[in-house]
Amino acid sequence: MWPGLVGKGPDSEPPIDLETMLNLTAAAEVEGVRFDGVDLFLFDPHVDIDSGDDALKRLTDQIASRNLVVGSLVAPVWPPTGGGSAMGSEAERNQFLTQVRKACVIGKRLRDLGIRRHGIVRIDSASSPADWAKDPVANTRRIAETFRRTCSIAEDYGERLAAEGEICWGGMHSWKHTLELLEMVGRPQTLGFQADMAHTLLFTLGYNSPEDRILPENFDWSDRQVLDSAIEKMTNALRPWTIDFHVAQNDATVKGSGSHDKTGRHCLPGDPNGKMDIVRVAGSWMRDEHGKVTQAFQHICWDGCMFANEIMMKRETWREVLATMIAVRNAHGWDTTAAAKSWQTKV
Repeated sequence: MWPGLVGKGPDSEPPIDLETMLNLTAAAEVEGVRFDGVDLFLFDPHVDIDSGDDALKRLTDQIASRNLVVGSLVAPVWPPTGGGSAMGSEAERNQFLTQVRKACVIGKRLRDLGIRRHGIVRIDSASSPADWAKDPVANTRRIAETFRRTCSIAEDYGERLAAEGEICWGGMHSWKHTLELLEMVGRPQTLGFQADMAHTLLFTLGYNSPEDRILPENFDWSDRQVLDSAIEKMTNALRPWTIDFHVAQNDATVKGSGSHDKTGRHCLPGDPNGKMDIVRVAGSWMRDEHGKVTQAFQHICWDGCMFANEIMMKRETWREVLATMIAVRNAHGWDTTAAAKSWQTKV
């Protein structure tokens, strides 16, 4: 449901309401296959982070009536949504922790209601690379300390957290900085990595962290061997931490708005400007260095972050995405049942 809210607002397009997003999800079908469920952004106008039992029961009925379940939850940890910087003042960090706690409460309640069998709570540093760069060492340590505290909260509620590396989040804006942060936190059973193919492609280009660039300058995108080698280097580093995976396409340009300044906008799988063979690149995340399919992921989803409303409202968009998801699943043998059991064992 995230694409119905992110990038929307007074300075752009209006949000797409939850009811409409659920209807579009439920209606998508390719050769009898449908989406299993939805991820939720715990922020108005979709889901109030302070929702009580009655509101969550209504939400559960709303989703279940469409034969869908709930997967991952996005905690609203950013200052504009009631949170605060993970490397900020004690007050700001407490706001961050409060939002994570509220998200975990909702996650547990949705499990108790039987609508959520797997999935993570998504977080990031809620800080900009520019602010992080003022004192990289100290700021990374502060983010790590905050994340360790979120791990303790998550464990109280039987949840796992996934940190999304993206070039707009300080301390997580390159593959090396993300890896350093995850290792510094050191709680792999509770905090893992959320790999979004669109965002991680930009890691290879070194946006906001030129020293961590993997692809050469003036790279020729038709050179698949060089591209595959760069992606393999990145995925080998981050795959062991990856517990949540987003299938997505990117045209390798940097766009954005608001708190998502200088980040990558997703594009449709078949976009002629898309840089990845999605099924092949997905295999770099879904198979280990020996080519064996991993079942470490909580689930696999599609994220149409910052898609225009016109695109989101077309049924063809959902069919194209669903067909791509099916192709990824079929190519790499990912088993949703095995993944759910893996998640239940670990929590």
